Amino acid sequence: MKLMRVNRPELWGWSPVENMDRLRREIDRLFESPWGELGRAGEFFTGWAPALDLVEDNENLVARVELPGMDKKEIEVSVHDGVLSVAGERKIESGGEGEGCHRQERYHGRFHRSVTLPKPVKLDAVKALYKDGILTVTMPKTEEARPRQIEVNIG
Repeated sequence: MKLMRVNRPELWGWSPVENMDRLRREIDRLFESPWGELGRAGEFFTGWAPALDLVEDNENLVARVELPGMDKKEIEVSVHDGVLSVAGERKIESGGEGEGCHRQERYHGRFHRSVTLPKPVKLDAVKALYKDGILTVTMPKTEEARPRQIEVNIG
């Protein structure tokens, strides 16, 4: 039988708390580097993209796009060949970059979102409203795309 000497962790300077903190800092550093941006919807290559919800009721398709802090003059909306496109540019606010900036997590710069519409819409009746940082695009469906109530006859 062979005896082995075991050192307790505190005797050789190993601290699980320090190591976890070091690991956390290293992961933070990785995600703050340009390649870390790949994990954030590919911003490094394509810019940023606002969140978009597309819902449907009996009459309309409604898209809601989160665009907080933008001026409506910086937002472009179009519907063409069954595709809704929202584009624009969020300007960087003064004092946002430089020596006084400790952390910057809000996206800025150009963006473009396109989504294929599941039903045809009346192009001449599309309306866009921008309020409280939310762009709401209401697109009335064509008559053919609306659900119809069909009467059942007794034979």
